[in-house]
Amino acid sequence: MRRINVGVNGMTCASCSAAVERTLRGLEGMETAHVNLATETATLSFDEHTLDLQTIKQAVKRIGFEISTEIDHETRELQKQQEQKNLRHRLIVSAILSTMLMIISMGPMLGLKLPLDDRINAILQLLLSTGTMIAGYFFFSKGFTALIKGEPNMDSLVAIGTAASYLSSLAGVVQLLSGTPEAFGHLYFEGVGTIITLVMLGRYLENRAKGKTGEAIRKLMELAPQTATILKNGEQVVIDAKDVLVGDTVLVKPGEKLPVDGVVLFGSSAIDESLLTGESIPVEKTPGSDVYAATLNTTGVLHYRASKVGSDTALANIIHLVREAQGSKAPIARIADRISGIFVPIVIALSLLTFLGWMILGKTSLDLAIIRAVSVLVIACPCALGLATPIAIMVSSGKGAKMGILFRNATAIEQLQSVKTVIFDKTGTLTTGKPVVTEIIADDPMSILSLAASLEAGSEHPLSKAIVAKGAEEQITMHEVTDFRALPGRGIEGTIDHASIHIGNLALMNEQGVPINEATLKELRRLSDEGKTPLLVARKKTLLGIIAVADTLREESIQVIRSLKERGIKTVMLTGDNDRTARAIAVQAGIDSHLANQLPDQKEAAVTEYASKKPTAMVGDGINDAPPLAAATVGIAVGSATDVALETADVVLVRNNLEDVERAIRLSDATMRNIRQNLFWAFIYNIIGIPVAMGLLAIFGGPSLNPMFAALAMSFSSVSVVGNALRLNRFK
Repeated sequence: MRRINVGVNGMTCASCSAAVERTLRGLEGMETAHVNLATETATLSFDEHTLDLQTIKQAVKRIGFEISTEIDHETRELQKQQEQKNLRHRLIVSAILSTMLMIISMGPMLGLKLPLDDRINAILQLLLSTGTMIAGYFFFSKGFTALIKGEPNMDSLVAIGTAASYLSSLAGVVQLLSGTPEAFGHLYFEGVGTIITLVMLGRYLENRAKGKTGEAIRKLMELAPQTATILKNGEQVVIDAKDVLVGDTVLVKPGEKLPVDGVVLFGSSAIDESLLTGESIPVEKTPGSDVYAATLNTTGVLHYRASKVGSDTALANIIHLVREAQGSKAPIARIADRISGIFVPIVIALSLLTFLGWMILGKTSLDLAIIRAVSVLVIACPCALGLATPIAIMVSSGKGAKMGILFRNATAIEQLQSVKTVIFDKTGTLTTGKPVVTEIIADDPMSILSLAASLEAGSEHPLSKAIVAKGAEEQITMHEVTDFRALPGRGIEGTIDHASIHIGNLALMNEQGVPINEATLKELRRLSDEGKTPLLVARKKTLLGIIAVADTLREESIQVIRSLKERGIKTVMLTGDNDRTARAIAVQAGIDSHLANQLPDQKEAAVTEYASKKPTAMVGDGINDAPPLAAATVGIAVGSATDVALETADVVLVRNNLEDVERAIRLSDATMRNIRQNLFWAFIYNIIGIPVAMGLLAIFGGPSLNPMFAALAMSFSSVSVVGNALRLNRFK
């Protein structure tokens, strides 16, 4: 089964996207097809043995659209800008012609004296309205083409409505020129010009607003520099950033951005990674440190080896994730999609029904029946329905990317706001994942630390590294060690200044005959109850003291748990640690419940059980916790984008900050609230607007709706939906 993303050219409304999706899903061998109007893309999954790309292209072309398999986003962006520029020019021409048309046609009614007789006036109206139709020719070329092929769209409604008014008025001109003066009162050319201009204005404003929804992607793409300085044979060579190869040595000076990902070889500097991760404090980089494309070198000169270039960089992965999310569909969109698919045929039927109803039952004039039928056609707006969900998803995904929150798909955005249980992995998620010395219990703490750090320097154990790091922090004096030996499961031993040193657990002390008093045992129990690992230090079989090492809570963990509980969300912790350590961490963090001694398969089973009862989010590191992340309703990976961006998580928190868990939930809340507002107003607009346009108010003595006002209302319904979605950019 092959899965690809393709571009879809020529879509202008939700009926267009519904037609393309319906056509794609009807192809033999097509498993899934999701078309996104906002991004003008389609996500396809099909059997290559049954279906090929050429067949897909031909099927879509038959209904008036084009598939582009190679999505060059930069080229597409330039094409859209050019299309928008052309639309603006046509709008200006149409607006000028329509204004002149309104003056000529409506001027006499407003007391304006024009030196024109009725015949000349009518001919000028005909010419001006014809000019507006030429300016908006695409409504007719696309609208009637779609109608003929059985897939009518928004352009079809505009084309039918304005064509009906134009032909009716043209018949009036013929009658006028044939000697029927009263026919002058039955010309509606101004309606033709105004409708085309207003609908074109709405489309222009809609496209411009939609362009702003991709602002986050554009800003991300602009982060990376265009050139790079590499070292070749000891000389600096400036090349295009796209030409940097893996293994090249890249040079970056203070104030320059990094062109690709890599590993520092020489130099030290502070790198501002805020544009990529949202973290405002520059990160110190030394030889061996990972660095990322588009980040800013602030202080020193760095030489680094390129490790990831082009589409493999962290920035490229982030852009890929955002595009994937923007192109996906949320489940809530299904209702609007189903309605959009049948919307235009229903509107055409209602327009015809309106015409016949007023002609036969209402016994009105032909002119009034046409006006009301045209009003029905131009006020109906499937675009607002079709854009309600995808446009909000686009803005939300982009806003999340700016905050360091990457949603892999729209489903994750929708489901996250309904989560009732959040399960946390312990190590590296709630805790720092890096053991540190928390306390030293001894008469001379620095002396015992000096001995311990000297001996532990020979071990690669994480606890040993914590003690060595503490020694470096305190700048203690290191001793020469001989006869070093690791004692698996118990500790280590060695000789310092001709004295035997032992560091380890209680079993090692008992084995070496080191006497342990009751006070020491009490301290050991206390430390263990607090989730700390106590290491006893003895010299010549005499206990010198205890060094406690622990994987400590992240600074933000307690606040995050508190915030989630305030939202009514239950919190759970899973860990492979023993129950005593797990309980200590759970109590410190304020976790509701915990499960200890959990193997990977047990974690997955536990998450599956929770998720079967209530919507559940699993928060882990994105690699080790892949099975439980996949089992959760929403998997949230906390870690760097290079490690987890393409793993099993539904949400990636680039900044490695637990506070973003709660931020992601709030962003999901805001997005779904925005989508519901959009859908509500889109439905209400059509539910109220269409009956009014049909003249139902007129039955009870109310006014009729002028087609020009109907066009104005239709145009701004889509703009209002896009504008409401753009409010998500103000989310804090």
